[in-house]
Amino acid sequence: MLNDTRVFPAVPATLTGQSLVSHAGLNVLTSFLDATGFGALCEDRLSQFVPEQAIHRPGGILGPLAVMLAGGGEHVTDLDTLRDSPGLFGPTPSNATVSRFVARAAESPEAYAHGFATLTKALRSRIWEASGPRNPAILATRLDPLNIDLDATLVNSHSEKEWAAGDFKGGFGHAPFVASLDYGRSNGNGEVLVAELRAGNKGANSATDHIRVLDKALDQLPDAMRDQQGELAAEKILVRTDSAGASREFLHHLHDRGLQFSTSYALPVPNERFIHWINDKTLWERVVEQDGYERRDAWVIDATRVIKLKDYPPGTRLYLRAEPLHPGAQASLFDVDGHRVTAFLTNAPRWNVAFLDARHRARGRCENRIKTLKNSGMGKLPFFGISANQLWTDLAVLAMNLVAWMPLAILPTDHTAGAWDMKRWRYRLFSIAGKIISSARRKRLLIPQSAPESPLLIALLDGTARLRQRWRQGHLAA
Repeated sequence: MLNDTRVFPAVPATLTGQSLVSHAGLNVLTSFLDATGFGALCEDRLSQFVPEQAIHRPGGILGPLAVMLAGGGEHVTDLDTLRDSPGLFGPTPSNATVSRFVARAAESPEAYAHGFATLTKALRSRIWEASGPRNPAILATRLDPLNIDLDATLVNSHSEKEWAAGDFKGGFGHAPFVASLDYGRSNGNGEVLVAELRAGNKGANSATDHIRVLDKALDQLPDAMRDQQGELAAEKILVRTDSAGASREFLHHLHDRGLQFSTSYALPVPNERFIHWINDKTLWERVVEQDGYERRDAWVIDATRVIKLKDYPPGTRLYLRAEPLHPGAQASLFDVDGHRVTAFLTNAPRWNVAFLDARHRARGRCENRIKTLKNSGMGKLPFFGISANQLWTDLAVLAMNLVAWMPLAILPTDHTAGAWDMKRWRYRLFSIAGKIISSARRKRLLIPQSAPESPLLIALLDGTARLRQRWRQGHLAA
Protein backbone atom coordinates (compact mmCIF):
# COMPACT_ATOMS: atom_id res chain seq x y z
CA MET A 1 0.00 0.00 0.00
CA LEU A 2 1.34 3.44 -1.00
CA ASN A 3 1.00 6.25 1.51
CA ASP A 4 0.02 9.47 -0.29
CA THR A 5 2.12 12.13 1.42
CA ARG A 6 1.17 15.54 0.03
CA VAL A 7 3.60 18.41 -0.30
CA PHE A 8 0.80 20.98 -0.28
CA PRO A 9 -2.64 20.90 1.36
CA ALA A 10 -5.57 19.88 -0.83
CA VAL A 11 -8.22 22.61 -0.61
CA PRO A 12 -11.34 22.26 -2.81
CA ALA A 13 -12.16 25.35 -4.90
CA THR A 14 -15.64 26.89 -4.98
CA LEU A 15 -16.92 29.87 -6.94
CA THR A 16 -18.17 32.87 -4.97
CA GLY A 17 -19.79 36.19 -5.68
CA GLN A 18 -17.81 38.08 -3.04
CA SER A 19 -15.88 41.23 -4.02
CA LEU A 20 -12.48 39.61 -4.12
CA VAL A 21 -9.76 41.41 -6.06
CA SER A 22 -6.68 39.81 -7.57
CA HIS A 23 -3.69 42.11 -8.10
CA ALA A 24 -5.11 44.50 -5.52
CA GLY A 25 -1.57 45.74 -4.98
CA LEU A 26 -1.86 47.59 -8.29
CA ASN A 27 -3.95 50.06 -6.31
CA VAL A 28 -0.70 51.83 -5.43
CA LEU A 29 -0.12 52.55 -9.13
CA THR A 30 -3.68 53.63 -9.92
CA SER A 31 -3.71 55.96 -6.90
CA PHE A 32 -0.32 57.40 -7.82
CA LEU A 33 -1.29 57.93 -11.46
CA ASP A 34 -4.51 59.69 -10.45
CA ALA A 35 -2.65 61.89 -7.97
CA THR A 36 -0.37 63.21 -10.73
CA GLY A 37 -3.34 64.64 -12.63
CA PHE A 38 -2.88 62.13 -15.43
CA GLY A 39 -6.52 62.27 -16.54
CA ALA A 40 -6.55 66.05 -16.99
CA LEU A 41 -3.21 65.99 -18.82
CA CYS A 42 -4.48 63.30 -21.21
CA GLU A 43 -7.65 65.27 -21.86
CA ASP A 44 -5.61 68.37 -22.65
CA ARG A 45 -3.08 66.65 -24.95
CA LEU A 46 -4.97 63.75 -26.53
CA SER A 47 -8.70 64.52 -26.50
CA GLN A 48 -8.76 64.81 -30.31
CA PHE A 49 -8.37 61.04 -30.57
CA VAL A 50 -11.72 60.22 -28.93
CA PRO A 51 -15.22 61.41 -29.90
CA GLU A 52 -16.62 64.22 -27.78
CA GLN A 53 -19.50 62.05 -26.55
CA ALA A 54 -17.26 59.08 -25.69
CA ILE A 55 -17.60 57.71 -22.17
CA HIS A 56 -13.99 56.52 -22.01
CA ARG A 57 -11.71 59.54 -22.26
CA PRO A 58 -7.99 59.30 -23.21
CA GLY A 59 -6.86 59.00 -19.58
CA GLY A 60 -9.41 56.22 -19.02
CA ILE A 61 -7.91 54.29 -21.94
CA LEU A 62 -4.17 54.88 -21.58
CA GLY A 63 -4.16 54.70 -17.77
CA PRO A 64 -5.57 51.14 -17.48
CA LEU A 65 -3.31 49.99 -20.33
CA ALA A 66 -0.21 51.32 -18.58
CA VAL A 67 -1.25 49.80 -15.23
CA MET A 68 -2.00 46.47 -16.92
CA LEU A 69 1.46 46.41 -18.54
CA ALA A 70 3.12 47.31 -15.25
CA GLY A 71 1.26 44.44 -13.60
CA GLY A 72 2.58 41.90 -16.08
CA GLY A 73 -0.01 41.96 -18.88
CA GLU A 74 1.13 41.48 -22.46
CA HIS A 75 -1.95 42.00 -24.63
CA VAL A 76 -4.94 44.32 -24.78
CA THR A 77 -7.12 41.38 -23.78
CA ASP A 78 -5.27 41.24 -20.44
CA LEU A 79 -7.32 44.26 -19.41
CA ASP A 80 -9.94 41.78 -18.24
CA THR A 81 -7.89 41.36 -15.05
CA LEU A 82 -8.73 44.98 -14.20
CA ARG A 83 -12.18 44.88 -15.81
CA ASP A 84 -13.31 42.14 -13.44
CA SER A 85 -12.82 44.46 -10.44
CA PRO A 86 -14.57 47.76 -11.30
CA GLY A 87 -14.91 48.59 -7.62
CA LEU A 88 -11.15 49.10 -7.41
CA PHE A 89 -10.03 49.83 -10.97
CA GLY A 90 -13.09 51.70 -12.24
CA PRO A 91 -14.79 51.33 -15.63
CA THR A 92 -12.10 49.72 -17.78
CA PRO A 93 -12.51 50.19 -21.57
CA SER A 94 -13.42 47.26 -23.76
CA ASN A 95 -10.98 45.76 -26.23
CA ALA A 96 -12.97 47.30 -29.08
CA THR A 97 -12.72 50.76 -27.50
CA VAL A 98 -8.96 50.40 -27.22
CA SER A 99 -8.71 49.23 -30.83
CA ARG A 100 -10.68 52.23 -32.10
CA PHE A 101 -8.48 54.61 -30.09
CA VAL A 102 -5.29 53.02 -31.44
CA ALA A 103 -6.64 53.19 -35.00
CA ARG A 104 -7.43 56.91 -34.69
CA ALA A 105 -4.02 57.65 -33.15
CA ALA A 106 -2.25 55.64 -35.86
CA GLU A 107 -3.92 57.78 -38.54
CA SER A 108 -2.13 60.89 -37.16
CA PRO A 109 1.12 59.50 -35.69
CA GLU A 110 2.94 62.83 -35.53
CA ALA A 111 0.12 64.57 -33.68
CA TYR A 112 -0.22 61.68 -31.24
CA ALA A 113 3.55 61.46 -30.70
CA HIS A 114 3.72 65.18 -29.90
CA GLY A 115 0.78 64.99 -27.51
CA PHE A 116 2.14 61.95 -25.69
CA ALA A 117 5.66 63.42 -25.48
CA THR A 118 4.41 66.64 -23.89
CA LEU A 119 2.22 64.57 -21.57
CA THR A 120 5.14 62.48 -20.27
CA LYS A 121 7.35 65.56 -19.93
CA ALA A 122 4.69 67.24 -17.79
CA LEU A 123 4.39 64.12 -15.62
CA ARG A 124 8.18 63.88 -15.25
CA SER A 125 8.46 67.56 -14.31
CA ARG A 126 5.75 67.25 -11.68
CA ILE A 127 7.19 64.09 -10.13
CA TRP A 128 10.81 65.26 -10.12
CA GLU A 129 9.81 68.46 -8.38
CA ALA A 130 7.83 66.49 -5.80
CA SER A 131 10.83 64.25 -5.06
CA GLY A 132 12.56 67.07 -3.17
CA PRO A 133 16.23 66.32 -2.38
CA ARG A 134 16.08 63.24 -4.63
CA ASN A 135 15.23 65.40 -7.65
CA PRO A 136 17.69 64.31 -10.39
CA ALA A 137 17.78 67.87 -11.72
CA ILE A 138 18.93 69.19 -8.33
CA LEU A 139 21.53 66.46 -7.89
CA ALA A 140 23.06 67.08 -11.34
CA THR A 141 26.25 69.17 -11.36
CA ARG A 142 29.11 69.72 -13.77
CA LEU A 143 31.30 67.21 -11.93
CA ASP A 144 28.47 64.73 -11.19
CA PRO A 145 26.16 65.13 -14.18
CA LEU A 146 22.88 63.54 -15.16
CA ASN A 147 23.68 60.31 -17.04
CA ILE A 148 21.78 59.59 -20.28
CA ASP A 149 22.50 56.17 -21.77
CA LEU A 150 21.88 55.41 -25.45
CA ASP A 151 21.63 51.84 -26.69
CA ALA A 152 19.93 49.82 -29.40
CA THR A 153 18.31 46.44 -28.86
CA LEU A 154 16.39 43.77 -30.80
CA VAL A 155 12.77 42.68 -30.47
CA ASN A 156 11.79 39.49 -32.28
CA SER A 157 8.60 39.27 -34.30
CA HIS A 158 6.88 35.95 -34.98
CA SER A 159 4.75 37.30 -37.82
CA GLU A 160 4.99 39.80 -40.68
CA LYS A 161 4.67 43.31 -39.30
CA GLU A 162 5.44 46.73 -40.71
CA TRP A 163 9.19 47.46 -40.53
CA ALA A 164 9.95 43.95 -39.32
CA ALA A 165 13.13 42.70 -41.02
CA GLY A 166 16.05 40.36 -40.56
CA ASP A 167 18.65 41.49 -38.05
CA PHE A 168 22.40 40.92 -37.77
CA LYS A 169 21.89 38.08 -35.27
CA GLY A 170 19.82 36.06 -37.72
CA GLY A 171 16.50 36.96 -36.11
CA PHE A 172 13.49 38.80 -37.51
CA GLY A 173 11.79 41.82 -35.98
CA HIS A 174 12.55 45.40 -34.95
CA ALA A 175 15.60 47.22 -33.61
CA PRO A 176 14.38 49.84 -31.08
CA PHE A 177 16.70 52.64 -30.02
CA VAL A 178 16.40 53.51 -26.33
CA ALA A 179 17.53 56.57 -24.39
CA SER A 180 17.37 56.00 -20.63
CA LEU A 181 18.26 57.99 -17.55
CA ASP A 182 20.44 56.65 -14.74
CA TYR A 183 19.52 58.14 -11.36
CA GLY A 184 22.72 56.82 -9.81
CA ARG A 185 23.47 53.74 -7.77
CA SER A 186 21.95 55.09 -4.55
CA ASN A 187 18.89 56.81 -6.03
CA GLY A 188 17.00 54.03 -7.83
CA ASN A 189 17.13 52.15 -11.10
CA GLY A 190 16.43 55.06 -13.43
CA GLU A 191 13.83 55.58 -16.14
CA VAL A 192 13.42 55.61 -19.92
CA LEU A 193 13.19 58.93 -21.78
CA VAL A 194 12.62 57.69 -25.33
CA ALA A 195 12.14 54.31 -27.03
CA GLU A 196 11.96 54.64 -30.81
CA LEU A 197 11.07 51.65 -32.97
CA ARG A 198 13.23 51.04 -36.05
CA ALA A 199 13.39 48.40 -38.75
CA GLY A 200 15.13 45.20 -37.73
CA ASN A 201 17.90 45.64 -40.30
CA LYS A 202 18.89 49.05 -38.93
CA GLY A 203 22.44 49.23 -37.60
CA ALA A 204 23.40 50.33 -34.10
CA ASN A 205 26.19 52.66 -35.25
CA SER A 206 24.13 55.23 -37.11
CA ALA A 207 25.17 58.73 -36.06
CA THR A 208 21.90 60.09 -37.48
CA ASP A 209 19.85 57.79 -35.25
CA HIS A 210 21.98 58.66 -32.21
CA ILE A 211 21.46 62.37 -32.80
CA ARG A 212 17.72 62.09 -33.41
CA VAL A 213 17.02 59.92 -30.34
CA LEU A 214 19.27 62.05 -28.12
CA ASP A 215 17.50 65.24 -29.19
CA LYS A 216 14.15 63.65 -28.34
CA ALA A 217 15.52 62.56 -24.96
CA LEU A 218 16.80 66.05 -24.17
CA ASP A 219 13.38 67.47 -25.01
CA GLN A 220 11.91 65.17 -22.33
CA LEU A 221 14.00 66.71 -19.54
CA PRO A 222 12.04 68.99 -17.19
CA ASP A 223 12.46 72.76 -17.21
CA ALA A 224 14.51 72.42 -14.01
CA MET A 225 17.36 71.35 -16.32
CA ARG A 226 17.16 74.70 -18.11
CA ASP A 227 18.12 78.24 -17.17
CA GLN A 228 15.83 81.28 -17.04
CA GLN A 229 16.25 81.80 -20.78
CA GLY A 230 15.16 78.23 -21.48
CA GLU A 231 18.63 77.05 -22.48
CA LEU A 232 19.53 73.49 -21.54
CA ALA A 233 22.16 73.15 -18.79
CA ALA A 234 24.25 70.97 -21.11
CA GLU A 235 27.31 71.01 -18.86
CA LYS A 236 25.29 69.03 -16.28
CA ILE A 237 24.51 66.16 -18.69
CA LEU A 238 26.72 63.19 -19.57
CA VAL A 239 25.85 60.99 -22.58
CA ARG A 240 27.10 57.40 -22.38
CA THR A 241 27.11 54.93 -25.27
CA ASP A 242 28.83 51.75 -26.39
CA SER A 243 31.33 51.83 -29.27
CA ALA A 244 28.49 52.36 -31.76
CA GLY A 245 28.26 55.95 -30.49
CA ALA A 246 31.97 56.73 -30.95
CA SER A 247 31.54 58.15 -34.45
CA ARG A 248 33.16 61.53 -35.02
CA GLU A 249 29.89 62.97 -36.35
CA PHE A 250 27.98 62.13 -33.18
CA LEU A 251 30.75 63.21 -30.79
CA HIS A 252 31.09 66.55 -32.60
CA HIS A 253 27.33 66.99 -32.24
CA LEU A 254 27.68 66.45 -28.47
CA HIS A 255 30.61 68.85 -28.31
CA ASP A 256 28.71 71.54 -30.24
CA ARG A 257 25.80 71.25 -27.79
CA GLY A 258 28.16 71.52 -24.81
CA LEU A 259 27.35 68.01 -23.55
CA GLN A 260 29.76 65.70 -21.77
CA PHE A 261 30.25 62.22 -23.20
CA SER A 262 31.71 58.86 -22.24
CA THR A 263 31.68 56.28 -25.03
CA SER A 264 33.34 52.94 -25.61
CA TYR A 265 35.99 52.94 -28.34
CA ALA A 266 37.29 50.31 -30.74
CA LEU A 267 41.09 50.34 -30.42
CA PRO A 268 43.32 50.59 -33.50
CA VAL A 269 45.77 47.76 -34.17
CA PRO A 270 48.62 48.25 -31.66
CA ASN A 271 52.28 48.19 -32.53
CA GLU A 272 55.06 46.44 -30.60
CA ARG A 273 55.91 49.51 -28.55
CA PHE A 274 52.27 49.92 -27.56
CA ILE A 275 52.03 46.26 -26.51
CA HIS A 276 55.19 46.55 -24.41
CA TRP A 277 53.79 49.65 -22.75
CA ILE A 278 50.56 47.81 -21.92
CA ASN A 279 52.53 45.03 -20.23
CA ASP A 280 54.22 47.50 -17.88
CA LYS A 281 51.48 47.78 -15.26
CA THR A 282 53.58 50.06 -13.04
CA LEU A 283 52.30 52.92 -15.20
CA TRP A 284 48.65 52.04 -14.60
CA GLU A 285 46.18 52.68 -11.76
CA ARG A 286 44.12 49.95 -10.16
CA VAL A 287 40.46 49.68 -11.10
CA VAL A 288 37.81 50.64 -8.54
CA GLU A 289 34.50 48.78 -8.80
CA GLN A 290 31.02 50.28 -8.32
CA ASP A 291 31.00 49.47 -4.61
CA GLY A 292 34.36 51.20 -4.07
CA TYR A 293 36.34 47.95 -3.93
CA GLU A 294 39.82 48.18 -5.48
CA ARG A 295 40.71 45.25 -7.73
CA ARG A 296 44.26 43.93 -7.67
CA ASP A 297 44.11 42.26 -11.10
CA ALA A 298 42.64 45.09 -13.22
CA TRP A 299 44.12 48.44 -14.23
CA VAL A 300 43.17 51.63 -16.07
CA ILE A 301 45.27 54.41 -17.61
CA ASP A 302 45.06 57.66 -19.61
CA ALA A 303 46.48 56.73 -23.03
CA THR A 304 45.77 60.00 -24.85
CA ARG A 305 49.45 60.83 -25.36
CA VAL A 306 50.34 57.35 -26.56
CA ILE A 307 47.45 56.69 -28.96
CA LYS A 308 46.79 59.83 -31.00
CA LEU A 309 43.19 60.74 -31.77
CA LYS A 310 42.49 62.38 -35.11
CA ASP A 311 39.55 64.64 -35.97
CA TYR A 312 37.81 64.10 -32.62
CA PRO A 313 36.34 67.03 -30.65
CA PRO A 314 38.81 69.19 -28.69
CA GLY A 315 39.38 67.91 -25.17
CA THR A 316 38.63 64.25 -26.03
CA ARG A 317 40.76 61.84 -24.00
CA LEU A 318 41.31 58.10 -24.39
CA TYR A 319 41.42 55.67 -21.44
CA LEU A 320 42.37 52.01 -21.44
CA ARG A 321 41.28 49.27 -19.08
CA ALA A 322 43.10 45.92 -18.72
CA GLU A 323 41.65 42.94 -16.84
CA PRO A 324 42.04 39.15 -16.99
CA LEU A 325 40.22 37.29 -19.73
CA HIS A 326 36.98 35.77 -18.56
CA PRO A 327 36.84 31.94 -18.58
CA GLY A 328 36.10 30.72 -22.09
CA ALA A 329 36.73 34.11 -23.74
CA GLN A 330 38.51 34.07 -27.09
CA ALA A 331 41.76 36.07 -27.17
CA SER A 332 42.16 38.84 -29.76
CA LEU A 333 45.03 41.02 -30.99
CA PHE A 334 44.58 43.31 -28.02
CA ASP A 335 44.55 40.60 -25.36
CA VAL A 336 48.21 40.75 -24.35
CA ASP A 337 49.79 39.14 -21.30
CA GLY A 338 46.52 37.27 -20.62
CA HIS A 339 44.51 40.48 -20.24
CA ARG A 340 41.57 41.92 -22.16
CA VAL A 341 42.21 45.57 -23.07
CA THR A 342 39.21 47.85 -23.72
CA ALA A 343 38.96 51.60 -24.22
CA PHE A 344 36.60 54.53 -23.84
CA LEU A 345 36.60 58.20 -24.85
CA THR A 346 35.46 61.10 -22.69
CA ASN A 347 35.61 64.88 -22.46
CA ALA A 348 34.54 64.98 -18.80
CA PRO A 349 35.98 67.77 -16.62
CA ARG A 350 37.33 65.19 -14.18
CA TRP A 351 40.70 63.47 -14.31
CA ASN A 352 40.43 60.72 -11.70
CA VAL A 353 41.16 57.74 -13.93
CA ALA A 354 39.59 55.06 -11.71
CA PHE A 355 36.45 57.19 -11.17
CA LEU A 356 35.97 57.82 -14.89
CA ASP A 357 36.34 54.12 -15.63
CA ALA A 358 33.83 53.11 -12.94
CA ARG A 359 31.33 55.70 -14.15
CA HIS A 360 31.62 54.54 -17.74
CA ARG A 361 31.16 50.89 -16.83
CA ALA A 362 28.02 51.82 -14.89
CA ARG A 363 26.52 52.28 -18.36
CA GLY A 364 25.79 48.54 -18.15
CA ARG A 365 22.81 49.41 -15.92
CA CYS A 366 20.99 50.51 -19.08
CA GLU A 367 20.83 46.85 -20.12
CA ASN A 368 18.65 46.17 -17.08
CA ARG A 369 16.38 49.08 -17.99
CA ILE A 370 15.99 47.76 -21.55
CA LYS A 371 15.22 44.29 -20.20
CA THR A 372 12.59 45.79 -17.92
CA LEU A 373 11.15 47.77 -20.82
CA LYS A 374 10.79 44.57 -22.85
CA ASN A 375 9.08 42.89 -19.88
CA SER A 376 6.72 45.87 -19.65
CA GLY A 377 5.30 45.50 -23.14
CA MET A 378 7.95 46.34 -25.74
CA GLY A 379 9.00 42.70 -26.01
CA LYS A 380 5.70 41.71 -27.66
CA LEU A 381 4.39 44.24 -30.16
CA PRO A 382 0.73 43.27 -30.76
CA PHE A 383 -0.18 45.30 -33.87
CA PHE A 384 0.76 45.16 -37.55
CA GLY A 385 1.33 48.88 -38.21
CA ILE A 386 4.46 50.63 -36.98
CA SER A 387 2.51 53.65 -35.66
CA ALA A 388 0.29 51.43 -33.51
CA ASN A 389 3.30 49.48 -32.22
CA GLN A 390 5.09 52.75 -31.42
CA LEU A 391 2.03 53.75 -29.37
CA TRP A 392 2.28 50.42 -27.54
CA THR A 393 6.01 51.00 -26.95
CA ASP A 394 5.27 54.44 -25.48
CA LEU A 395 2.78 52.82 -23.12
CA ALA A 396 5.47 50.33 -22.07
CA VAL A 397 7.77 53.27 -21.31
CA LEU A 398 5.04 54.90 -19.21
CA ALA A 399 4.35 51.64 -17.33
CA MET A 400 8.01 51.18 -16.50
CA ASN A 401 8.49 54.82 -15.51
CA LEU A 402 5.51 54.76 -13.16
CA VAL A 403 7.23 52.06 -11.14
CA ALA A 404 10.43 54.15 -11.13
CA TRP A 405 8.72 57.46 -10.32
CA MET A 406 6.61 56.19 -7.43
CA PRO A 407 9.48 55.35 -5.02
CA LEU A 408 11.42 58.40 -6.22
CA ALA A 409 8.62 60.72 -5.13
CA ILE A 410 7.42 58.86 -2.03
CA LEU A 411 9.99 56.54 -0.47
CA PRO A 412 13.13 57.64 1.40
CA THR A 413 16.51 57.22 -0.29
CA ASP A 414 17.59 54.20 1.77
CA HIS A 415 14.37 52.18 1.26
CA THR A 416 15.18 48.77 -0.23
CA ALA A 417 12.18 48.86 -2.60
CA GLY A 418 13.81 51.74 -4.47
CA ALA A 419 16.22 49.25 -6.06
CA TRP A 420 13.67 46.54 -6.88
CA ASP A 421 13.32 45.43 -10.49
CA MET A 422 9.93 45.08 -12.14
CA LYS A 423 9.61 41.35 -11.48
CA ARG A 424 10.06 41.88 -7.75
CA TRP A 425 7.45 44.66 -7.67
CA ARG A 426 5.00 42.32 -9.38
CA TYR A 427 5.62 39.31 -7.18
CA ARG A 428 5.95 41.06 -3.83
CA LEU A 429 3.48 43.95 -4.10
CA PHE A 430 1.26 44.08 -7.20
CA SER A 431 0.12 40.46 -6.79
CA ILE A 432 -1.30 41.03 -3.30
CA ALA A 433 -5.00 40.12 -3.24
CA GLY A 434 -7.70 42.03 -1.37
CA LYS A 435 -11.40 42.28 -0.66
CA ILE A 436 -13.71 45.27 -1.11
CA ILE A 437 -16.22 45.89 1.69
CA SER A 438 -18.77 48.61 2.38
CA SER A 439 -18.84 50.24 5.80
CA ALA A 440 -20.50 53.49 6.86
CA ARG A 441 -21.45 54.11 3.22
CA ARG A 442 -17.81 53.97 2.21
CA LYS A 443 -15.95 51.33 0.28
CA ARG A 444 -12.75 49.96 1.73
CA LEU A 445 -10.08 47.63 0.42
CA LEU A 446 -9.01 44.97 2.89
CA ILE A 447 -5.43 43.77 2.53
CA PRO A 448 -4.12 40.69 4.38
CA GLN A 449 -2.05 41.85 7.33
CA SER A 450 0.14 38.78 6.89
CA ALA A 451 1.19 39.80 3.36
CA PRO A 452 4.98 40.41 3.49
CA GLU A 453 4.75 43.80 1.77
CA SER A 454 1.53 45.07 3.33
CA PRO A 455 3.45 47.79 5.27
CA LEU A 456 5.00 48.98 2.00
CA LEU A 457 1.60 49.06 0.31
CA ILE A 458 0.14 51.20 3.10
CA ALA A 459 3.19 53.49 3.10
CA LEU A 460 2.86 54.07 -0.66
CA LEU A 461 -0.88 54.77 -0.41
CA ASP A 462 -0.36 57.20 2.48
CA GLY A 463 2.50 58.92 0.63
CA THR A 464 0.35 59.22 -2.49
CA ALA A 465 -2.47 60.79 -0.47
CA ARG A 466 -0.03 63.39 0.87
CA LEU A 467 1.25 64.07 -2.66
CA ARG A 468 -2.28 64.57 -3.94
CA GLN A 469 -3.02 67.04 -1.16
CA ARG A 470 0.17 69.02 -1.84
CA TRP A 471 -0.52 69.17 -5.56
CA ARG A 472 -4.10 70.30 -5.00
CA GLN A 473 -2.80 73.14 -2.83
CA GLY A 474 -0.19 74.09 -5.42
CA HIS A 475 2.78 72.92 -3.35
CA LEU A 476 4.65 70.84 -5.91
CA ALA A 477 8.01 70.61 -4.15
CA ALA A 478 8.55 68.34 -1.17
